[in-house]
Amino acid sequence: MAEISAKLVKELRERTGAGMMDCKKALMETEGDLEKALVYLREKGLAAAAKRAGRKASEGVVTAYIHPGNRVGVLVEVNCETDFVARTEDFQQFAHDIALQVAAAKPEYVAREDVPAEVLEREKEILRAQARNEGKPEQVIEKVVEGRVEKFFKERCLLEQPFIKNPEITVRELLNELIAKIGENIVVRRFTRYELGEGI
Repeated sequence: MAEISAKLVKELRERTGAGMMDCKKALMETEGDLEKALVYLREKGLAAAAKRAGRKASEGVVTAYIHPGNRVGVLVEVNCETDFVARTEDFQQFAHDIALQVAAAKPEYVAREDVPAEVLEREKEILRAQARNEGKPEQVIEKVVEGRVEKFFKERCLLEQPFIKNPEITVRELLNELIAKIGENIVVRRFTRYELGEGI
C-alpha cells in the first residue's frame, strides 16, 4: 500500500472541504487516486445526508442578498438542527451562496417535489406537442418528454441546478457535502427573489 502524501490529502481537502481524516481514508480506500477519492467522499456525503434527513431542523438563518445596482434582491431561509451550527462560518457561507444562486439562476422551486402536479402536467403537454411538431414518432415521444422534464427540473429547481461557483456539482451535492462535514441535517426551506419592475 503506497504511503498517502500530505500534499495529496491537502489537495483533496481543498477540493471538498472534508475533514483531514476523511480525506486520508478516502485516498487509502482508492489507492491514492484523487478522482476516485472525490467520488468516494461524495457518495459518503450522500449516505450521511440520507441518514440525517429525518432529523428536525428548526434553527438556522434568514439571509438577504442585494445584487449590486439594487435591481435584484433575495431572501433565503436555511435551517439546521442547532443554533451553534447556524453561527458557524461554513453554514453562513452556504446560506450566502444559496442567496447568490437564487439571484443569478432564478429558480422557481427549492426541489422537484415542490413543483405542483398541475404545473408539471402542463409542462409535459407542451413538451409532447413540441415533440410531435418536430415529427418525433409516437413511440419515442414519452422518452423525449422524460428527458426534457429532467432539463426543466435542472433549470427551475434550486437543488437540481449546477452550482454557480462550481458548475461541476449541483446545489444538492453542495448541500450534501456540507451535511457530511457539519454532521447535522440542513434544509433549504424557502426563498423569495425580487427583481425591480418585475410583473409591471
